Amino acid sequence: MRGKHGTRMAVAGAVIAGLTLSACGGSDDGGDSGSGDGEGSGSSVEVFTWWAAGSEKAGLDALVGVFNEQHPDIEFVNGAVAGGAGSAAKDLLQSRLQAGDPPDTFQAHAGLELLDYINAGQLQSVSALYNDFELRDAFPPDLVDLLTHEGNIYSIPANIHRANVVWANPTVLEENGIDPEREYASLDEWFEDLDTLQEAGVTPLSVATAWTQVHLLETILLADLGADAYTGLWNGSTDWESAEVTGALESFEQAIGYTNNDRDGLDWPEATQMVIDGNAAFNVMGDWAVAAFEEQGKALGGDFTAFPVPGTDGVFDFLADSFTLPVDAPNEDGAKAWLQTAGSLEGQTAFNKAKGSIPARTDADPSEFSEYQQTAIESFGQDTIVSSLAHGSATPVSVLNAISDATSKFTSGASDVATFQSELAAANAG
Repeated sequence: MRGKHGTRMAVAGAVIAGLTLSACGGSDDGGDSGSGDGEGSGSSVEVFTWWAAGSEKAGLDALVGVFNEQHPDIEFVNGAVAGGAGSAAKDLLQSRLQAGDPPDTFQAHAGLELLDYINAGQLQSVSALYNDFELRDAFPPDLVDLLTHEGNIYSIPANIHRANVVWANPTVLEENGIDPEREYASLDEWFEDLDTLQEAGVTPLSVATAWTQVHLLETILLADLGADAYTGLWNGSTDWESAEVTGALESFEQAIGYTNNDRDGLDWPEATQMVIDGNAAFNVMGDWAVAAFEEQGKALGGDFTAFPVPGTDGVFDFLADSFTLPVDAPNEDGAKAWLQTAGSLEGQTAFNKAKGSIPARTDADPSEFSEYQQTAIESFGQDTIVSSLAHGSATPVSVLNAISDATSKFTSGASDVATFQSELAAANAG
């Protein structure tokens, strides 16, 4: 490990290491982009997201502010649906798409989450918009390549996030005889301190509803398996029925044993708030959580610390929030205007300052961001990149849904490790 907790952390999120996505360059041939100026017959744009609370809503509000400045003649219509990681929103979106009632644009995680929509013929290529908005020069070439599927690009990322982050309350640790600067080389070392906290009657690790449990699962798999074998879960080179996966699932079972009993009734902001308030020592959450600390006046390195999930130092577990252009979007010009703002320097700067992520663009000024985000901008690209399971980069939605169902069954006590492992294998075999 390269430095002390709270300052060594580099955050970012999400490039799509969409494992079956083509790594070829983007095509200029895909999709009918129109003029790309965002103006025209559409006088409004319905933007469908799951950013309904906390730093996510703050980021959306900041992006809307820039949109209103750049496109004052187009009315923004907020289609946000509450529900962590978009579970409720995705269900409603699928119903609308199947009914032929798409929003003008919708939020999605770039990567294999888009594959189901692409295969169903529900998304237009936005490749030409990358030329119109000069995004091929603004985004890193590797990112553009990873966004490209069979010669076309289907989304414009608004940010980059990192998933494998532990957030800690140093006061809680000190009060229980734990060094808040301790650097954990493995899950086993971390679990030693979680045992100490549990014996003292402190909640060692806060977690929330099902998607946050899948988020925890992916980071435990990454920690125990390592980057290559973790990636192998999604490209078929790692056997889900293997002994090494069994060991990782046993580690996950142990981690769940350290968590709060009311987890299924909470969403991620409440689980993070437990750490902020000193009601839990640790929380595993993506780097969007930094905004929750900072908006309450908490300082990195003093009031809270952040570090990679033990066993994952040197690995970035990535995801990206992006926006799409649905087939038969009612107000296509309005959608293109929103996509232009989402990809713009002004839009990405405002959005990411509020949300806690970092821009996908390379021309953003690091000095405009927090200490945590500056560290992320500086170190992004230094470590091994893997795709997030819980946030749509690693698998199609159908596979993620099956994994989520199996995880909920397991964490509620309705299955054992062997059954859980078999169900995960079946989910990925389909």
